[in-house]
Amino acid sequence: MDYLLITTILVSLAALFGFINVKFLKLPNSIGLMLVTIIFSLLILGISVFDSTLLNLEKYIITSIDFETVLLDVMLSFLLFAGALHTNFEQLKIQRWPILVFSTIGVLVSTFLVGTAMFYILKFGPLPVDYIYCLLFGALISPTDPIAVLGILKQAGAPKNLEAKIVGESLFNDGVGVVVFLTIYNIATKGPDEMHVDTILELFGTEVLGGIAIGLLLGLITYKLMKSIDDYDIEVIITLAAVMGGTAIAHYFHFSAPLAMVTAGLMVGNDTVRATSMSEITETYVDKFWELVDILLNTILFVLIGMEMLVLTLEVNYMIAGLIAIPVVLVCRYISLIIPVQFFEKKLNFVPKTNLIMTWGGLRGGISIALALSLTQEMHRELFLVVTYFIVIFSILVQGLTVGKLVKKVALNPE
Repeated sequence: MDYLLITTILVSLAALFGFINVKFLKLPNSIGLMLVTIIFSLLILGISVFDSTLLNLEKYIITSIDFETVLLDVMLSFLLFAGALHTNFEQLKIQRWPILVFSTIGVLVSTFLVGTAMFYILKFGPLPVDYIYCLLFGALISPTDPIAVLGILKQAGAPKNLEAKIVGESLFNDGVGVVVFLTIYNIATKGPDEMHVDTILELFGTEVLGGIAIGLLLGLITYKLMKSIDDYDIEVIITLAAVMGGTAIAHYFHFSAPLAMVTAGLMVGNDTVRATSMSEITETYVDKFWELVDILLNTILFVLIGMEMLVLTLEVNYMIAGLIAIPVVLVCRYISLIIPVQFFEKKLNFVPKTNLIMTWGGLRGGISIALALSLTQEMHRELFLVVTYFIVIFSILVQGLTVGKLVKKVALNPE
C-alpha cells in the first residue's frame, strides 16, 4: 500500500470522525476525534471476532506508518510554527521568564522526578527496569501538548496571562523535552563512560542554541522577504518554505527543529512584524492558511493516536503500570512547578491556583507517543509505550474534558 492511499484513508477517516464529532458529540476537536477513533477501533476489534478483514487492514495501515518520523520530522514543525504564529506575543513577552523556567528547569525536574518515582515503583513490582530507562520515560512524558489544550482554554475564556503561560510553556518544552530525551537516549546507548559532562552540555547547547539561532535567522529572512513585496499568494508560500527549509537545515546541522519553528513562528506572528510586513489581506490569508494546516494535521494526528491502540502489547502488568503512572506523572508535574510559580506569582499577578491549573492543563499528546515508539526493545519499549498511551488517553479525554471547568471554577470565579 503506497503512502498516497494511506494518506487518503487517514484524511477520509479524519473528515468522517470530525463530522461525527461536530454533528453529534460537539466536543473540542482533539478530544472528539480521539474518542471517536477509539470507539471505531474497538468496534473493529469486535467485528474481528467474526471477520478480521477490517482489523488486518487497520493494523497494516498503522504498521506501514513510521509514526516517530512522520510526527517528529514532518508534522511537528508545521504544528509548532502554526501554534506560535497565533500565540499572543505581548502576553508571551510579559510572561517570558516564568515560561522559560517552566519549559527548561521544569522539564528537567519533572524528568528526574518521574524517572525516579517509576524506577522505585517498577523495582518493587514484577517489572524491574534500569534507572536510565526510567529517566528516558520521564523525559518523553514531561513535554506537554500546546495543540490539544489551546482550543479548550479559549473555549473556557481563560485569562490571557494564564493562556500565555500554559501555551507558551508547551510550545517551548516540546523542543526542550525532545533535546533532553535525545541526550539521555545517547547516554543509555553509549554508556555513561563515553558521555562526559562537557559532551552532554555541548550536545544540549548545540541543539537548543542552534535551534533558536536558526529560528531567529529564518524569522528575519521571512520578515525581510515579505516586507519587500505585496502579494499574499507568494507571501503564504514564503512562510511555508520557511518551515520546510528551516526544518531541513535544522536536521542537517543536528539543531532542534521544534525550537527553530517556535522561534520563527513567534517572530513572524508578532504584531510589530505583522504591521510592517503584511497587508491586511496578506495577514488574513497567512492566518487562515496556517489555521487550516493546523486543523488538518491535528485531525490526522489524533486519528493516528486513537488507531495506535491496535498495535499495543496489552499485558496486565503493563496496564497496571500505566494506571499507576497517571497520578505519579501528575504529582511530579505539580511538584516541578511549585517553586517557579511561588517565585513569580506575586511579581506577575498570577491567577488563583495557577499551579493546579497548569498541572491539570498540561496535556500529553503525540510527541510522547512518538518518543516512546523510538525506544529499543532493550529500553522496554512495549512497557513504556503502553504506559505512555494510558497517560495520553487519560490526559486528553479526562483532563481535556474537565480543565475548562477547572479554569472557570478556580480562576474566573475563585469565590
